[in-house]
Amino acid sequence: MTRILSVESSCDETSVAIIEDGSTILSNIIASQVKSHVRFGGVVPEVASRHHVEQITQVIDLAFEEADSTIDDIDAIAVTEGPGLVGALLIGVTAAKTLAFIHDKPLIATNHLAGHIYASQLENELSFPLMSLIVSGGHTELIYMKDHLDFEIIGETQDDAVGEAYDKVGRLLDLPYPAGKHMDVLANTGVAEYNVPRAMINEDNLDFSFSGMKSAVMNLVHNANQRGESINHANLATSFQEAVVEVLVTKVLKALETHPETKQFILAGGVAANSGLRNGLTNALAEHHPDIELLIPPLRLCGDNAAMIGAAAYHQYQEQEFTDLSLNANPGLALV
Repeated sequence: MTRILSVESSCDETSVAIIEDGSTILSNIIASQVKSHVRFGGVVPEVASRHHVEQITQVIDLAFEEADSTIDDIDAIAVTEGPGLVGALLIGVTAAKTLAFIHDKPLIATNHLAGHIYASQLENELSFPLMSLIVSGGHTELIYMKDHLDFEIIGETQDDAVGEAYDKVGRLLDLPYPAGKHMDVLANTGVAEYNVPRAMINEDNLDFSFSGMKSAVMNLVHNANQRGESINHANLATSFQEAVVEVLVTKVLKALETHPETKQFILAGGVAANSGLRNGLTNALAEHHPDIELLIPPLRLCGDNAAMIGAAAYHQYQEQEFTDLSLNANPGLALV
């Protein structure tokens, strides 16, 4: 039995979890900062860092309390090294290093994106080879894995991440932060009457581009405003979401055609909570690849949380992938 205390502070959630054997959540405390950032329309890095400082000690205590554990029950301390906001990451890294030093525990530096993939391990056993689509505010990547911790990027965005595009279009429609979530709700109430381009959908590669799709929506709205015409916000949200989902699903199907040995497909990251994408992928795989198991984490594990970091760190623990106290935040850390 291996118990790992994990810390996640890459953006605007302060989270600490205790995970047993990489799959059992004994505790997963998440302190959200959404209400603090709403008035700014997005995450303000300095504000996020200050909240992490205020909350980290309390969240650690709550994680131990919920798990009915003490530090003596912990085999290792894991923490998100990156990618993320440098100030926010530093709070988690400092807390984890302090715990590891004081209590003489092994320290594990974990990649945030690996955590998103391994969130599915908290609900299902992973079977290899597998493929994952990571979709979040900062990332859109197709990952192929032959085994644990063996990551190969086979496709990625060439400009904006899909979550970033959602947030920018959402703000254009005067939706509150986090705009992506409200965009999804609004998209379920309209019809796709507006023409939104499907960028790179017919390209031979597995890469994505969302900047042009976002710009097309912005131009549509600005041109309508200049002509004094009204835009149906629900219909525009539906049009944008259908275009995004079509691009993502098309690329996924193309990737699976080139990797027919794939046993599981994982939808990962914050945008994995999007109902249009969840439904689109579910239907597409059921129709074209019914033999491939689709894993989508429950909503509580789609966003940033420390449980996913502990799930990924378990395999690093098995491989004795420890780091020393010179560990620093790495905001631009790549998965590969």
